[in-house]
Amino acid sequence: CNICFDSEEVPEYGDAGVDDDEAPIDGIVVDLSSIAQTIELAQRSAVDATRITPAVGVIEDLLHGLTGGNVASTAAAAKAVADIIRTTLGPRSMLKMILDASGGIVLTNDGNAILREIDVTHPAAKSMIELSRTQDEEVGDGTTSVIILAGEILHLSQPFLEKDIHPTVVVRAYMKALDAAVKIIDSLAFPIDVDDREQLMNIVTSCIGTKYTSRFGPLMGNLALDAVMCVAVDNGDGTKEVDIKKYAKIEKIAGGSIDDCRVLKGVMMNKDVVAPGRMSRRIENPRVMLLDCPLEYKKGENQTNVEITKEEDWAVLLKMEEDWIQGVCAQIAALKPDIVVTEKGLSDLATHYLCKAGIAALRRVRKTDNNRIARATGASIVHRVEELKEEDIGTGAGLFKVEKLGEEYFSFFVDCKEPKACSIILRGASRDVLNEVERNLHDAMGVARNVVHDPRLLPGGGAVEMAVSRAISEEALKIEGVEQWPFKAIGQALEVIPRTLAQNCGANVIRTLTKLRAKHAEWTTESSGGKACTFGIDGDKGTIVDMKELGVWEAYAVKVQSIKTAVESAAMLLRIDDIVSGLSQKGGPGAGAGTGTGVAPSQDDEEDPPEKLGE
Repeated sequence: CNICFDSEEVPEYGDAGVDDDEAPIDGIVVDLSSIAQTIELAQRSAVDATRITPAVGVIEDLLHGLTGGNVASTAAAAKAVADIIRTTLGPRSMLKMILDASGGIVLTNDGNAILREIDVTHPAAKSMIELSRTQDEEVGDGTTSVIILAGEILHLSQPFLEKDIHPTVVVRAYMKALDAAVKIIDSLAFPIDVDDREQLMNIVTSCIGTKYTSRFGPLMGNLALDAVMCVAVDNGDGTKEVDIKKYAKIEKIAGGSIDDCRVLKGVMMNKDVVAPGRMSRRIENPRVMLLDCPLEYKKGENQTNVEITKEEDWAVLLKMEEDWIQGVCAQIAALKPDIVVTEKGLSDLATHYLCKAGIAALRRVRKTDNNRIARATGASIVHRVEELKEEDIGTGAGLFKVEKLGEEYFSFFVDCKEPKACSIILRGASRDVLNEVERNLHDAMGVARNVVHDPRLLPGGGAVEMAVSRAISEEALKIEGVEQWPFKAIGQALEVIPRTLAQNCGANVIRTLTKLRAKHAEWTTESSGGKACTFGIDGDKGTIVDMKELGVWEAYAVKVQSIKTAVESAAMLLRIDDIVSGLSQKGGPGAGAGTGTGVAPSQDDEEDPPEKLGE
């Protein structure tokens, strides 16, 4: 700040008659406007400094003061997060190389995969990253769009707050705009036939088109559709249950060609039979028995002491163990299974008796794998051998075989009649490629699942966002008062999606967006025969195209979920007026939380007060 001294009235320190301790302060003139400009400049430089951090993928605390006036800080943090992944939207998106905590490298353009690896300290930025994870779990796709949209909404909120419009008024207008947007999207959506594979393939291809695997053609789309259709179960009331997390397992095996990827009509796992030389590795139409109990003599949980008075008792004790195992194996063999799968251990003696009975066995199988085998083969998992019945045996599998892929052996239960569970084998040149293919396949399966649940489509390429933006701008004219401006801002924020698509493919953004606005503005439902405008941006060429002709579609559930999540999270962050740190500044995280002894700190445990130290 500028501090001016009047040389005539204010004597210098050390002059006669004026002590150093009594230097006058009345002569200091403080220019308050200069102070305000200096503080504003410092805040701008702090925000500008944070824009460097996305280049290295680490967001530090944007403004160090965590108390008071944090709406600007929250908006800046949200914008910084959005700027990191803005370039990963669309078919011409860029990849990010991330160094993870263990020193490995992640190459991806998946929004959720990027953000979950980023080290963030700002609480608002953490909240933004949580949005991406929620979107990924809920619908599987749209993780990048939701972050970009939320960041843009918060960025456009700053002018209203600077004009002293109360955040509650802004939030109320945003919620009204969200309701209007959902109604407009409902009018744009149209139903499809879930049994029409070609239409489903168009949607899944649109999802994969922005990913790394788009170069492999329809391969990933076919894998996703085959997997979803395999695990879909009709509930009987016209709806379908699709649980891809439990019943569609992705197995990544390095080596081979990407064209070797396939969906099995059954289950595979990384296991070999217990005794490879003595048990069969290939069984046609096997009878499968699934167990959740150990086939070995139960040992004492703690120290077990056995007192033997006679030498012969030791032999009797061993004989009792052998008899028990023999009895268990006899109960299993009575039902004539071809293969026994257990989640627990299987002793050498039990292996011997099963081999004599001509029964193959797998041990220590994961619970999730056992559930998939049960669903694929029709078997029931039994918890005690004594409870085994004929109806617990699964006969749905056409073939059991063990094959060597790469350096390891895998067991297959394939050619199932009605699998309702599947395994997806992914082959590729390296582990990095396989990880990216898995992420892309997960998104594609999520989109296919959403369409099966809610068979409605929307045009892609930013057509929906531009149509909603235009409709909200028209609707805003009917609103009176201050709420009109935040209401209209939601429409402006939605334009960030077509704008980013044009940016990422190198088109002239202003000219392309102006043409698209004009196209939507001159479109009327009367002249088009009641049809909605489906013009958007071709993400490859940057031109304006009718999405119906291009065949780019998006699932209704993905689009609505991303807009709802973005608006609601922005509204929540706008209501934050203060951020209070719960960490002790002196001792770091957890300081002062306790003494570590289970006893509350007493007065004697505390540091001596200053007055004691001075005595």
